[in-house]
Amino acid sequence: MAKYSIKDIEKLSGIKAHTLRIWEKRFNLLEPKRTETNIRYYEDEDLKKILNVALLYRKGFRISQIACLGEEELSAKINSLSKSEENNASRIDNLVLSMVEMDENKFEKLIYTSIMQNGFEETVINTIYPFFEKIGVLWQTGAINPAQEHFISNLVRQKIIVAIDGIVERTDRNSKHFLLYLPEGEMHELGLLFYYYLLKKRGHKITYLGQSVPLEDLQKTGKFLSPQYLITHIYVSLNCKKLRKYLEDLSDFFPEQNILFTSFDPEISKLEKRKNLQHIKEVSQFIEILDVIQLD
Repeated sequence: MAKYSIKDIEKLSGIKAHTLRIWEKRFNLLEPKRTETNIRYYEDEDLKKILNVALLYRKGFRISQIACLGEEELSAKINSLSKSEENNASRIDNLVLSMVEMDENKFEKLIYTSIMQNGFEETVINTIYPFFEKIGVLWQTGAINPAQEHFISNLVRQKIIVAIDGIVERTDRNSKHFLLYLPEGEMHELGLLFYYYLLKKRGHKITYLGQSVPLEDLQKTGKFLSPQYLITHIYVSLNCKKLRKYLEDLSDFFPEQNILFTSFDPEISKLEKRKNLQHIKEVSQFIEILDVIQLD
């Protein structure tokens, strides 16, 4: 069972820690446990309850009304809301609930509804990306159960792969060849898979090498295929110093290719400027680059 600090609950629910403490005191809404050193913490059931409370609160229910609801009444209110049109913030909260409860049916309903309303691309950009940002900090600090994170990540991965397979391949005179891969030690491929989807949707040729590709193998493949672009995501496998060295080597090994990469390392701005290296900070920037490529 995971343990959550009040700051974790704040980040997941969007309810300020100060407000949560007031609700606890005035309405007995939650009863946090305490460690031997008297530090409060919350468990999965507390998180599920406060996420449901937050959903109702954002829908206009007064906290005094919500606090009077029993567990069954609270669930009934949430179920009735899920049948009506959801805004994106509520959908993201419900995705968090589906992760905590490991409820695949709830996840499927939420994503299916969003895709029907907004399309797959908009669903990933406006719902799934913010959802993963919301749980990212908790995953890094160990507050999220790894099984829960793997559960939801694999469901999202399945959706992206199905969407890729559903695109009819097409090429035109503006099509470019992209080589997509993750460096050795990198296993988090959701972002790279979505880039694959965006490229295929726009009619480009893609060679997808996937996870943990050694640099030596990448060199051989790149020499054989001669793609115009390389795309990679670097999250956890390289520290700042090694990351800079890796990117500089990559630039030297592929001087004729445009190299697009993502990284969360704040020190990446110190990288020596290379003409063929471009840091992608967010997916909207990548889409803008693709729009320019389409016009070449």
